Amino acid sequence: MGSTPARRTVRARPVSLREARPASGSGSVRSAAQAQLDVAELRIYHITHIDNLPGILRVGGLLANADEPAGANPAVDISSQDSRETRRAARIAAHDLSVAGFVPFFLSPNASVWDSIRGGHEDPRLTAEALGYAASEFVILVSTVRQAIEARPGEGTASATFAVTDGDATGSLTRFAATRLESERMLRRLRVDEEADAILGAEVLICESFPFDRVGLIGVANDKVREAVKRVLQTAGYKQKVAVYPPWFQSAEETSSPL
Repeated sequence: MGSTPARRTVRARPVSLREARPASGSGSVRSAAQAQLDVAELRIYHITHIDNLPGILRVGGLLANADEPAGANPAVDISSQDSRETRRAARIAAHDLSVAGFVPFFLSPNASVWDSIRGGHEDPRLTAEALGYAASEFVILVSTVRQAIEARPGEGTASATFAVTDGDATGSLTRFAATRLESERMLRRLRVDEEADAILGAEVLICESFPFDRVGLIGVANDKVREAVKRVLQTAGYKQKVAVYPPWFQSAEETSSPL
């Protein structure tokens, strides 16, 4: 699809707090909340089609697709070709690694790209086919920041295997936190304002792979999908909790509609 986009290098730099959005006088409350927030326990979310689950279990986890290694090609691929090329071209300067070399997680079950799927909205990050799937055909894999950091034991501060963004990883204005300290600061700022656009586009990036045994919960839309997922897990020898949580699978329009 067209020519390969120009290679973009993302220069990670120390993250400073943006101006507070709430009314005057709330800055100290926000700062206190940030200081008390244990970022290690924050949930992270990865959305995938249910048909991809057997392949994920077969290789033992989620794989980045920088070089399309065996097993990384999903049965149902919802990412547009332009999006994949852009993520391969974009690099995190602090690590000299391609964004596509990281497994992406979101910080919200209402992430913007997921809401495009739920609502059937055109999105340059998605294939046209992606918008034809019902939200109930997807599953949400849930873990925590702690599990992401500890996914690579023995690598010190994990600064080379973990990064956080305050928007889509290929956005021209997106900032990257590429060290442990910067990541913790950015996570605190993002989670204090959970309704801001930034957290709906933010990504937690884990280098190369994320073991499935570090997924603690699988969210599904209904009981039928729950039973199907449990069968797939049982066949592969996994016992993660599978929970039905319809709000995660409703578009913003549905959740805001009057009764």
